[in-house]
Amino acid sequence: MSLTRRQVASAALAAAPLALASTGTARAAAPRPRTLYIAGDSTAAQKYADAAPETGWGMALPFFLHRHRPVANHAVNGRSSKSFADEGRLEAILGVIRPGDFLLVQFGHNDEKSQDPARYTEPWTTYREYLLRYVEGARARGARPVLATSVERRRFDAQGRALPSHGEYPAAMRALAAEEGVALLDLQERSLELWQRIGVEGTKTYFNWTATEQDNTHFNPPGAIEVARLVARELVRTRVLAPRDVRRLDEEIPVSWIDWPPQPSAEGLPLG
Repeated sequence: MSLTRRQVASAALAAAPLALASTGTARAAAPRPRTLYIAGDSTAAQKYADAAPETGWGMALPFFLHRHRPVANHAVNGRSSKSFADEGRLEAILGVIRPGDFLLVQFGHNDEKSQDPARYTEPWTTYREYLLRYVEGARARGARPVLATSVERRRFDAQGRALPSHGEYPAAMRALAAEEGVALLDLQERSLELWQRIGVEGTKTYFNWTATEQDNTHFNPPGAIEVARLVARELVRTRVLAPRDVRRLDEEIPVSWIDWPPQPSAEGLPLG
């Protein structure tokens, strides 16, 4: 039996709300990107054109994460867990972080500087107290805290053994992570293993060694890429991220992908 023109029109009008409701449901169900915020020091920080070829591993981490896991790199040169928080940088992150996001915290290099009261923390007391502020701040906002022991410096003994250089800070962080049930990325251990495998001479190609500088702390593009790869693998190993969240873990990453933008103006850096 054929339908009249009026019947067809009525059927279309009746179906329209269902179609719209179905579309609205699909849009509402689409998950928003869950951002990974980095609070850390110069080993992770964004570098600018005047610092090239020095490269923070946070600059390379997006190469290993899918677009639905964006990175917001707030790491800053020279900061410790104390000075980063005391300058208001932690509060700046907590002001924008949202439920479901991640706060990855890597400090220790500058916490060790006992001659500088603005940055120094003692591993088993003030260092843990400051780290706990990051953990509790993230959790209070529905975000997931993630602690990362400091990536190691390039340091070898006479027999070519890669040496740890961070004293009690990694152990203090591991203990806090265990007590608080926080995921721990053991970048100290993973980087020590990598430096040992590459060796005394090979590691020079990962650090910021130039014609005028022999820097055994900060990375060049290849080093930042390989440390970022360690970070991504640790994020999967600890189940902070799922395998579907990462990519290129076993692929070569062109160093040409690293970009050093111009230094922002002072007006764009309200926290100094």
